[in-house]
Amino acid sequence: MIPTLIHKEEENGHPVSEARKKLTMGQRMADYMSALIGSWGFILFFIFILLSWIMVNMVAYKLRWDPYPFILLNLMLSSLAAIQAPIIMMSQNRQAERDRLTSKYDYAVNRKAEREIQNMQKDLEEIKKMLGELKK
Repeated sequence: MIPTLIHKEEENGHPVSEARKKLTMGQRMADYMSALIGSWGFILFFIFILLSWIMVNMVAYKLRWDPYPFILLNLMLSSLAAIQAPIIMMSQNRQAERDRLTSKYDYAVNRKAEREIQNMQKDLEEIKKMLGELKK
């Protein structure tokens, strides 16, 4: 299963959904690859490939293309790590920016809710005073 990058913030006007709409194709690809590379499915598939590579090269006598020190396997793993690292870093940087936008948005919403609660408390106090005067 390939993980999706659809989030629940897809409401109109949410800063994260607005920022997500402005991503370039390369940025979307980096996010998608980071999500794929960080999944258990990929890890299990990769372990299977590594063990298969090692077993074939240890057991098969005529099919050995990379004998015991597995130099070709090391080269491939190093190349894969060199390619994956910047892609994952790009995705993490964008996630940090999304987190900053979300926290700013949440702060603004919380401030607005606090003002509304204060206004309601003032209204309740006025109602209490009016009810107190009616009782007299």
